[in-house]
Amino acid sequence: MKKTMKILIAAAVCASVLAACAPKHPVAGENEQTAQESAVQTEAAQESAAPTQTAPETEEAETEETEAADGVTVRVAGLKGPTTMGLVRLIDDAKNGESENRYEFTMATAADEVTAMVAAGKTDIALLPANVASVLYNKTEGGVAVIDINTLGVLYLVSADTSVASIGDLSGRTVCLPGKGTTPEYVFRYLIAEAGLGEDEVTFRFCSEAAEVASILAEDTEAIGLLPQPFVTAALAQNDKLSIVADLTEEWDRAQSGESAGRLVTGVTIVNSEFLAEHGDLVDTFLKEHRESIAFTEEDPDAAAELIAKQGIVAKAPLAKKALPYCNIRYIDGEEMKEALNGYLGVLFGQDPQSVGGALPDDAFYYIP
Repeated sequence: MKKTMKILIAAAVCASVLAACAPKHPVAGENEQTAQESAVQTEAAQESAAPTQTAPETEEAETEETEAADGVTVRVAGLKGPTTMGLVRLIDDAKNGESENRYEFTMATAADEVTAMVAAGKTDIALLPANVASVLYNKTEGGVAVIDINTLGVLYLVSADTSVASIGDLSGRTVCLPGKGTTPEYVFRYLIAEAGLGEDEVTFRFCSEAAEVASILAEDTEAIGLLPQPFVTAALAQNDKLSIVADLTEEWDRAQSGESAGRLVTGVTIVNSEFLAEHGDLVDTFLKEHRESIAFTEEDPDAAAELIAKQGIVAKAPLAKKALPYCNIRYIDGEEMKEALNGYLGVLFGQDPQSVGGALPDDAFYYIP
């Protein structure tokens, strides 16, 4: 059964790349970031593999392990980007022997690296673009469960053109996007339609990654680009003529009002279903510590920024601090998580069923403590 599951997950790896919120670069990850996300090409642009390690580092990842009383090590893998910014306090606590669980953390730069770890049985818990989690659930026939949302939307429209103030102003314009067939594209198409614009009214220019979009914005004052954090903050810091013209999370919330409580979700946390069944107490403890770690990023952004830079998620602490308010790092679990994520996956399914694995996950996908 385990061998079959690994084969199925391996097959899902290829499919997962099409959606990480981070263009492939690697956000977001996915590829995504999930833009979203892009797993963002760094998650947000997708998020490439490098565990943090107290012992020797491998070329692909950095791994850090800590001690715990029961001797069980909880292996956690994530993408370098917004989805793991909220994890840095827990990583630091674990390193200092102050966490309740024993942990081994691995940081990656691409969503497919993390899904490959899941396939090989090398991680118990993983932080991934939301749609990739759905793909894995479908491909493994319930082999994983989602336990929390860790990041909401990280996508923004950026331009130096002051005539653009909202998505409704895009008629007749060209917008540069990071990757074709990714969640940023699907989210943007949905919001264009909700703004009353036809797809033929807006031209899409697809770029290979978020960095290419940022480069175009730097060279063309009339260009409009869709970027994930932390690329937005970096682009604005390098060009004071650029500004955010639309926050896609706010646009999404307006579009969803009156329909459902679906949210624009970049990253979620999943757990191996067998591990959950055998060690539910450790999973619940992780959720508690994850919630506290995420709260820390909001309560003490200066210290959080230092830890984010220390983990190599963002190069420098000042840039991390500027990006934090726009990364929508959130902890959402239980029924609220289910409602928010189900609504989001439903929109993606309407754009392209394969973006979520061909079918919407059933109730068993959602772990409700």
